[in-house]
Amino acid sequence: MPVSTKAVRLILGDQLSRGLASLRDCDQENDLLVMAEVMEEASYVRHHKKKLVFVFSAMRHFARDLEAAGYRVRYLRLDDPDTPGSLDEVISKVVREHRPERVVLTEPGEYRVLQKFEDWREDMEISVVIREDDRFIASRQDFADWAGDGRKNLRMEFFYREMRRRTGYLMDGDKPVGGSWNYDAANRKPIPKSVVPPERPTSRPDEITREVIEMVGARFADNFGDLEPFDYPVTRRAALHALHWFVAHALEDFGTYQDAMREGDPLLFHAHLSALINIGLLDPREVCDRAIAAYEDGAAPLNAVEGFVRQIIGWREFIRGVYWREMPGYATRNALEARRALPDFFWTAETEMNCLAQSIGDTRAHAYAHHIQRLMVIGNFCLLAGIDPRQVQEWFLLVYHDAYEWVELPNVSGMALYADGGVFASKPYAASGAYIHRMSDYCGSCAYDVKARTGEKACPFNALYWNFIEVNRDRLASNTRMAMPLKTLERFDPGERDEIAKSAAAFLETL
Repeated sequence: MPVSTKAVRLILGDQLSRGLASLRDCDQENDLLVMAEVMEEASYVRHHKKKLVFVFSAMRHFARDLEAAGYRVRYLRLDDPDTPGSLDEVISKVVREHRPERVVLTEPGEYRVLQKFEDWREDMEISVVIREDDRFIASRQDFADWAGDGRKNLRMEFFYREMRRRTGYLMDGDKPVGGSWNYDAANRKPIPKSVVPPERPTSRPDEITREVIEMVGARFADNFGDLEPFDYPVTRRAALHALHWFVAHALEDFGTYQDAMREGDPLLFHAHLSALINIGLLDPREVCDRAIAAYEDGAAPLNAVEGFVRQIIGWREFIRGVYWREMPGYATRNALEARRALPDFFWTAETEMNCLAQSIGDTRAHAYAHHIQRLMVIGNFCLLAGIDPRQVQEWFLLVYHDAYEWVELPNVSGMALYADGGVFASKPYAASGAYIHRMSDYCGSCAYDVKARTGEKACPFNALYWNFIEVNRDRLASNTRMAMPLKTLERFDPGERDEIAKSAAAFLETL
């Protein structure tokens, strides 16, 4: 006799959490959990091969663990010829075959998928319940209430302080522990050659992951990025091990060197946990709790722990709030009217600019680069070169294994490219080669001279930076944080300004 189904509960690929809202009242005997690998989601951008392996392998492991815990699970694999090609077709197929009383969902992280869910709720003859994703500390309504409270500008720092008060993290009553909200000034040091980061643990692919690697290699052979070696955590147990290792071995120096870059060493002291949090294998609260416990035990300094907690309850939550507040029109904004096509070397990493070769090369190899490589090397170049925001957004979305539109779009459009005109960034994050030289060892083995502003061998970032200020000076004139570079530009003699424009134009022509 077939088992009746009261509810179908769809679990998305970035909802791999046992505490998911849509699972809390699950009737293990009569409800059906559905997970599906569908080509539409795997190919709406040409995802990095490692990102596909990470997501599909984590999904398969999560489904296995749910079954072991006694849940009824219907898992549709991409390599099964009967698997539908879209989520729309999946839900239609499952509802038709199992005839449930209702469909229960947790709200997705991306606007386009939420529109699917809303369509299901409108079109289906049975009840479709969409629950809030409360794995985030601030709900979408929480952020909307904060942002709508008469604020002229959205600034992460003030949202972060509110989140500190709300959670009690690193608080002494109503005041921050240590007397300061922010220790960023202590977290901007370049890393000396003598400092050696700790050796990281690896996760050897098991049989499930090996099967996924073979499938991705066969079906997505032309996608960007290296497929192997693959050693990322794909289970809850492995994710917890990665968290515990970071706190025990890298957190102590994370703060001091979090903005540093070193050739051939993309991870340094970084946690490398963002993908595990974004996919649901780690909860942001437990990650913060573990780091704060290390501070309270004297095992990690305040500047490191505060900086780490700020990235999670401050920046991560803030960016998500901006995304939902500004969608759907946010993705098409282009305040600086950037139109240039993305250069070919973004796919090959073949460029004489060593900082870009290293950052893009790390991305190609690992589906990962840390935040300064993303913002101040890759993003900064795209800003200065006037690359079309839509092309940059798609590139960032597909190349990083922790990227989903809710986190990628505001970071790229708002932070890196200033394409939103300053919704939350107080100024364009534009910098010359001097910043990269100060924070990395990239310039030492570069074909260009980081100290030269113009000329054939001058670092392209230098002329591009001053050309960016020149081209956008009318747009930036009212921004008080841009007053100093605008005044400096005015002091250049006409001949030097002309040389800057010629050098920038000559380089841009090579793209």
